[in-house]
Amino acid sequence: MKRIIFIAIITLTAYTGFAQNNDSIIIKRIIDETMINGMAYENLRILCKQVGARLSGSPQDKKAVALTTKMMKSIGIDTVYLQRCMVPHWVRGEKEIGQIIQGGKKYSLNLCALGNAEGTGPQGITAPVIEVSSMDQVNQAGTKNIKGKIVFFNFPMNPTYIRTFIAYGESGVSRTRGPSLAAKYGAVGAIVRSLASNLDYFPHTGVTVYNDSFPKIPAVAISTKDAEYLSKQLKSEKKV
Repeated sequence: MKRIIFIAIITLTAYTGFAQNNDSIIIKRIIDETMINGMAYENLRILCKQVGARLSGSPQDKKAVALTTKMMKSIGIDTVYLQRCMVPHWVRGEKEIGQIIQGGKKYSLNLCALGNAEGTGPQGITAPVIEVSSMDQVNQAGTKNIKGKIVFFNFPMNPTYIRTFIAYGESGVSRTRGPSLAAKYGAVGAIVRSLASNLDYFPHTGVTVYNDSFPKIPAVAISTKDAEYLSKQLKSEKKV
């Protein structure tokens, strides 16, 4: 009996080892083929150049789906089909305008509305600005210091990370959750530092997620250079 069990274990182990080795060889071949003859970057180039911006629910979105379907079928994928689904549809509207008013002087900001953000209406918003560098600071400031103001989320990306997406994720909470947290304490608007590692005048926008328990306030992303300037002015003695 012991001999039979021993032989069975050896056979099973050998078979499992063979299967693992065989899988590893196949996986390696797939990786090699992709690295040598892969079309991912070329497909991305075609998608960006032929379709361009493709917000959900837009005509470009529909065009992107058709193009991607064609690409998948062209490489021999045997099960390619379309399925209907509901998606949010948001329209940016007219070009955004924002200014810092300090001591009677005006400084124009480079900014973009956050995706899914509410608009200010034709009258716009004029209010004092309060700067925070963490979500905890918003909670600590509370209604007393935030109500009626615009909250400026100045969360620079950590430049020491080799994997920049980790830094992106850490700072990204300011954009996705910041505006609603500010609204919880009575803020009338939110400004978010662009999620970018470079210092430049190009704003980088992205989606914000509203909490239905609080008002939906207007929210924008400003360029990293403008964020540095705004922070400097807020630390001066003059009111912003």
